[in-house]
Amino acid sequence: MSEGSKRRLKLWIRLLGATRQAENELREYLRVTHDTTLPRFDVMAALYRRREGLTMGELSRMLLVSNGNATVVVDRLEKDGLARRQQSETDRRAVLVALTPEGLAVFEKLAAGHEAEVARIFARLSDEDVDMITEILKRAERP
Repeated sequence: MSEGSKRRLKLWIRLLGATRQAENELREYLRVTHDTTLPRFDVMAALYRRREGLTMGELSRMLLVSNGNATVVVDRLEKDGLARRQQSETDRRAVLVALTPEGLAVFEKLAAGHEAEVARIFARLSDEDVDMITEILKRAERP
């Protein structure tokens, strides 16, 4: 293994470690502060971005999870009055999932707390650090 490939492998391990640590802190924050889960937050975020609704297939693809995993979360959101399923007006075979007005309000509160928690997690990074890391990671993305 070349020195360059070893350094890139170490980078990968460091990126995974930083991601896992931040994700674990976010999971704990959402659990303790909001009595919710990260998957639930992620589903609500996707539905918030697409106010007109998403099919279960679209939702699963956006979140990179199985239809079954997304269905479990949506079922619970629907039971709690935060999401609703409705027949698509353009495709009678499709069912769209969307946040209810209560779901929108709950998500906005969650999102504000989530943003503040992410800021806390990365507070040791300066604005210049954040810009530099963002630019570097953009260069690492596949076209």
